[in-house]
Amino acid sequence: MATRKLDKSAWKAYFDAISRHLGSRLSEIEVASLDLGDQVEAEWIPLQGITYDPKDDLIEVVMEEIDHMIRNPVEIYVEEGMEGLHSVEVVDADGSRQIIRLKAPLALPEAV
Repeated sequence: MATRKLDKSAWKAYFDAISRHLGSRLSEIEVASLDLGDQVEAEWIPLQGITYDPKDDLIEVVMEEIDHMIRNPVEIYVEEGMEGLHSVEVVDADGSRQIIRLKAPLALPEAV
């Protein structure tokens, strides 16, 4: 498995491409920050999509039960293996890390 950093110019297209292929894949969101420590915000809930809005500089993680907003993201890392996408890690302007883990890897479309 390899982790790679996405260029900011690719964020919108990357998330649009994977969201079209997600279905309702079970996922969890972990938030890690110096102020709060590590906390699981959502545990194995169907993930319906991830979008990046460059105008508002906002990532929205849409799940069956919650909408998780990440304002002012500064870095995004994706963990990919032969099976596909395993996780997405977003670092926001405050240095908090928000990790979206997929229970089963998502086969990546060729456009990604």
